[in-house]
Amino acid sequence: MRAVTAPAPGGPEALLISDLPDPTAGPGEVVIDVVASALNRADTLQRQGFYPPPPGASEVLGLECSGRIAEVGEGVEGLSAGDEVCALLSAGGYAEKVSVPAGQVMPVPTGVDLVAAAGLPEVAATVWSNVFMVAGLQPGERLLVHGGAGGIGTFAIQLAVALGASVFATAGAPDKRELCLSLGAERAIDYREEDFVAVLEEVGGADVVLDNMGAKYLSRNVSALATEGRLVIIGMQGGAKAELDIGALLRKRGAVIATSLRSRPAAEKASICAGLVEHVWPLLADGSVRPMVGEEFRLEDVARAHQLMEDGSHTGKILLRVSP
Repeated sequence: MRAVTAPAPGGPEALLISDLPDPTAGPGEVVIDVVASALNRADTLQRQGFYPPPPGASEVLGLECSGRIAEVGEGVEGLSAGDEVCALLSAGGYAEKVSVPAGQVMPVPTGVDLVAAAGLPEVAATVWSNVFMVAGLQPGERLLVHGGAGGIGTFAIQLAVALGASVFATAGAPDKRELCLSLGAERAIDYREEDFVAVLEEVGGADVVLDNMGAKYLSRNVSALATEGRLVIIGMQGGAKAELDIGALLRKRGAVIATSLRSRPAAEKASICAGLVEHVWPLLADGSVRPMVGEEFRLEDVARAHQLMEDGSHTGKILLRVSP
């Protein structure tokens, strides 16, 4: 099978398409013939040598995919060869085939195109597990989403609004802020010209902050919290180390939580995926939430796709078409 790896750390040019042995389905696993995969920030970090796959996982990049089941392993129930599915992966999505624990395989939501479904598992699992399972966002509460026009941001806005929360989002370019508003955000904040802390303080603070910046925004995120607010950090685009004013956090009776999805045990991922099928997939089926696809590339153009992600000019998800 053709697959994409990064044998040595580097820029997008370090990505290599090569022929690797086809995977097989072990007990509790299925093999998927991949139709499409999608880019995530973790992929660019892995390519640069900063985010290796978990022990035992494939060196092939890609944290999600869609396609058709080709092989079902021993003990797997409810899945059959030919089923159209999407899957949350630890690695391996940038390939023509991938093996994955059956608990991380989900049906393509009703009404969603098979290719577009490739961009759902990682963002949906990230938002559902962090904003709702961990931070416990409730109807009537306020969510602040940083990077509102990206893959995670566009999904978080839609899901939070569909479940009864109000959403404030940060974004830079005017078209990105317009996108956030069109998806249901109450306010799209220009992080280059506006102080998101002041904006949130005017309305009583954010009950939940979903942050991909890390160190750069830590103190300001705490300041933006409402009383008993929860800050969930899912990325470090703005650095890994910063000082935390414990007094400010105490006065807010707030919480700072940092989570990673990729390294969680398979049983936890299966629980998250089951939650998606039960609670989120119906919202995709009725159109309350929709996949946001920004650009599509062929597998052969994976380097161009990575360059686009690093340029930061895209909106929504960047997809890789692996097979016709």
